[in-house]
Amino acid sequence: MGILSILVFLPFVLAVIVLLTPNSKAHLYKWICAIGTGLHLVLTAVMTYMYYQSYAVDRLAAKTSLHTKLYLVEQWSWFKAYDIEYFIGVDGMSVAMMILTSIIIFTGVLASWNLEHRTKEFLAFLLVLVTGVFGVFVSFDLFLFFVFYEVAVLPMYLLIGVWGTGKKEYSAMKLTLMLMAGSALLLAGILAIYTEGGSFNLLELGHHKFPMEMQNWVYPFLFLGFGVLGALFPFHTWSPDGHASAPTAVSMLHAGVLMKLGGYGILRVAMYLFPEGAIQWGMTFLVLATINVVYGSFAAVKQKDLKYFTAYSSVSHCGFIIFGLATLNFVAIKGAVIQMFSHGIMTGLFFSLIGMVYGRTKTRDIPSMGGLMKVMPWLGVSFYIGGLASLGLPSLSGFVAESHIFVGGFMGNPWTSKLTMQALTALATMSIVVTAVYVLRGLAQVFQGEITNPKFELLTDATVTEKLVTGILIFTLFFVGIFPSLMIDLIEGSIWPFVNRF
Repeated sequence: MGILSILVFLPFVLAVIVLLTPNSKAHLYKWICAIGTGLHLVLTAVMTYMYYQSYAVDRLAAKTSLHTKLYLVEQWSWFKAYDIEYFIGVDGMSVAMMILTSIIIFTGVLASWNLEHRTKEFLAFLLVLVTGVFGVFVSFDLFLFFVFYEVAVLPMYLLIGVWGTGKKEYSAMKLTLMLMAGSALLLAGILAIYTEGGSFNLLELGHHKFPMEMQNWVYPFLFLGFGVLGALFPFHTWSPDGHASAPTAVSMLHAGVLMKLGGYGILRVAMYLFPEGAIQWGMTFLVLATINVVYGSFAAVKQKDLKYFTAYSSVSHCGFIIFGLATLNFVAIKGAVIQMFSHGIMTGLFFSLIGMVYGRTKTRDIPSMGGLMKVMPWLGVSFYIGGLASLGLPSLSGFVAESHIFVGGFMGNPWTSKLTMQALTALATMSIVVTAVYVLRGLAQVFQGEITNPKFELLTDATVTEKLVTGILIFTLFFVGIFPSLMIDLIEGSIWPFVNRF
């Protein structure tokens, strides 16, 4: 078993160990998960080093390649009659997403340290979900990809429906039904690809020329199927409700990682296999992505609940991912991949902080809070850093991602009216102003001024565990923002084959 298989199935093994731990040893559950996910983070660093060692040889050749080259490959026949394989490997984009997921699950477990209700089952479902996420990011057989995709999505129903708050049953059902509808579109698209291409092997299918008539209908099926999970307008409505009802660690994984499967799938499957379909449908999805960006920003301005506030902000920022992909431009696509990583860390930070503040104040109502910086300086400063990252402040990762997307949008592409693209890019860029309004105003209401509730005078600041969680996420935001070349070098070679195929 190679290192990729270990990384994929280690969370599942941890879930089994947690379930087999006697109830009388309940104090061990969290330690097992914390140590196990910490080990996973270390192994992810080892895997990244191994990838760099192999990729260094092929770095220059990547610029002219039409086909993705994989590293650390593990491949063997699974269902031979249908040409289904256990086929996993990584390129730079996969490695970046694996790093993101390892960071979020480790900090998510630590953020759940105070959970007392059915802790064993909660942690087990959380680890099963993340097994599916890791599997998606390394799978290059479409059948295996879809299996892991469903494993990542299905536990969300129970994680929100059982451990959530507020309208948790409604939110869990809405999320599940909408994501299942997206999965139905994906399944139809994947079966059409298999019927035409005769294989589930993504790299082999990359050498197959799919007829234009097929690309015209399968590409939107795949884009919309993945787009539902990526909160594409108008299929985004499950996301704010799901965020608002989910427990802290689930919100972190939901926004930080799970929604990234949408953008990742669009690029990895839809755009890779159907470049002509991507050109044909580019403007349609560019317009929808622009609506995503603008609508999400204005919706966030009106929110009074901290989680809905962050959820609509997340819808807007996920719109940047889809916008960057739909430009079909190398610079913007690179920005979209960086935005996947940056937004994952940023929303992980936001939702962990919301959980910490809610655990103390017992409210998420923005108008009823105020002056919390006086009693929670660490949490307040952490919130402001996350907010500044979301509005694209230089030296934070959001600036690196969004600047690439906007520059790429203004550069345009050979298949779309440059004036139209520049107009849509300008409109999307203006959302930064709206983001500054709702972020700075919302955080000022919560943390600045006088303490509005006498009970808040007795509140305490972050614990050591909470400082570790927020510290890791903040460090990552600054590290990518100050040393962007490391992230760019990691992903650049894996993006050229997609662009070259256009």
